[in-house]
Amino acid sequence: MSTIGKALSLLDLISELDKDIGLSDLARLSALDKATARRFLVELERHGFVEQDEETRRYRLGAAPVRLARLRQARFPFVAVAAPFVKALAEEAGETVHLSEFSGGRLSTIHVEDSAQAHRVIVDPGAVLPFHATASGLAYLAFLPPGEIDRALARPLERFSAHTATDAGAVRTLLRETVERGYSISQQGFEIGVISAAAPILTPGGRPMGALAVAAPTARADMARMHEIGRKAAAAARGIAEKYYGGRT
Repeated sequence: MSTIGKALSLLDLISELDKDIGLSDLARLSALDKATARRFLVELERHGFVEQDEETRRYRLGAAPVRLARLRQARFPFVAVAAPFVKALAEEAGETVHLSEFSGGRLSTIHVEDSAQAHRVIVDPGAVLPFHATASGLAYLAFLPPGEIDRALARPLERFSAHTATDAGAVRTLLRETVERGYSISQQGFEIGVISAAAPILTPGGRPMGALAVAAPTARADMARMHEIGRKAAAAARGIAEKYYGGRT
């Protein structure tokens, strides 16, 4: 990995933490020696990507990523366009709805509309969604070119729950089903007690750029209901794509 790649990986690691972290722990988690980790942190801090608390000497994410995110949103207002569709779907389904986007080799949650119900699925903004284990990942993966699907499934498939499909053949079956109906369903593939349905958001050329998903507790949603929700998610995903790409032409 290049020097820039290592520094960005360190920044990614910091962004995934829910609390400040010290140099020693950061070096250990990133598999870097302390001197190298500190050198990267000094440069990242100098450019505003990380901050160091003056009292604890621990590091956290800085303001620069927020500024860049705002600039990107102003120029490519994907979330602004999608948010009304996400909210409407959450109100209609009565469940948590989340929007994801593919970037940097990962599918990540970029917007969440929580269910109003007390017993609901919690989805964290910024969460990385594994292709094989989540409804969003399956919906995205299913509409990629065959060669890209092959490469994704050639890697070891991590098990997240007792229901995770870790066999490439089993995942391909799920992908075929997703293409046939236009949406995916993941039944506890990522988290026990959660069932989700998701639809891809496609570019005008038919390539997926993200996904729209509805996550519900299994105690409240059977397969019949999830198929109904999946059809609604697919319609909303088409609406997002039409408005986003139609407004840019």
